[in-house]
Amino acid sequence: MKKVILLICLSVYLIDASAQEAVVLNSNGAKIKFDSEIIEYGIIQQDANGNRELKFTNIGKEPIILQSVNSSCGCLVASWTKEPIAPGKSGVIKVQYDTKRVGKFEKTLTVLSNDVDRPSIVIKVKGEVLAPK
Repeated sequence: MKKVILLICLSVYLIDASAQEAVVLNSNGAKIKFDSEIIEYGIIQQDANGNRELKFTNIGKEPIILQSVNSSCGCLVASWTKEPIAPGKSGVIKVQYDTKRVGKFEKTLTVLSNDVDRPSIVIKVKGEVLAPK
């Protein structure tokens, strides 16, 4: 009886071990590289220009596609390149912060793409808006 149980356990183990699939990373896929992963507004006046651009380059071997750019706050709006970016080419994410809000701010943008290594990248957005004197 012990031999039968041992044989069954060994069979289950071998079947389970052979069913495992190897995970292969695609080193030939799309890869995104940002000029910076922080958008620094610095100290700006209330109602100042809140527009900034975040540039990126496709350093991979396949076109990169930005699926979405989500902000952590309604005070931060982003628009981005919708067309696929060919390898070696660059694109832009345009960001607009509502500078009517006074005070220090630290927000985030989450960029979702088809990057093979980092499909989700968090960009920090920070600065300070001063009230008029």
